Amino acid sequence: MLTVGLTGGIGSGKSEVSRRLRELGAVVIDADAVAREVVEPGTPGLAAVVAEFGEDVLRANGELDREGLGRIVFGDPEKLARLNAIVHPLVGERIGARMAEVERDHPDGVVVYDVPLLVENDLAGGYDVVLVVAASPETQLRRLVQQRGMSEEDARARIAAQAPLEAKLAVADIVIDNDGPLAYLDARVREVWADLRARAGRTMPA
Repeated sequence: MLTVGLTGGIGSGKSEVSRRLRELGAVVIDADAVAREVVEPGTPGLAAVVAEFGEDVLRANGELDREGLGRIVFGDPEKLARLNAIVHPLVGERIGARMAEVERDHPDGVVVYDVPLLVENDLAGGYDVVLVVAASPETQLRRLVQQRGMSEEDARARIAAQAPLEAKLAVADIVIDNDGPLAYLDARVREVWADLRARAGRTMPA
């Protein structure tokens, strides 16, 4: 089995790459999806977040207001660190359980761990291959404002809260440049998939 750590800045198109790799046959574990699961209503994670940041981070239906919480913590390193101290151990525990399942069920597969904060949390050494989706800050900003409807101020704060592209490239084994059109991305992901499948074959015992 080949383990791939997939990362990239917000607005880089990492989710598009993840989706394409899943369609091609990769087993994908999405750390963001897991992070949402551990703060669903009724979970100890959500209770801990509310205890730390107050009832105002809840929507009327009892769900976490992720956008509202984001406005509180992004741009404030101390508050972001407090949130991460709650969520990251819960995410790590749940991903660990899923990793064990995947290793049992897909011993010869390519397993992609979609981890937005791979660099920030110094996780690169935990994967056979680190795959970085790269986009310029200008491209990231444009996508966040035009496609996600963020204000420019919020978008800049989100970008600034993450490690710079240079830090991600420094740990990359494979880079997908995603400043261009989707047609290029499709072709590049297929190239990368062929590379990953070949590497997976080399990791299998003789």
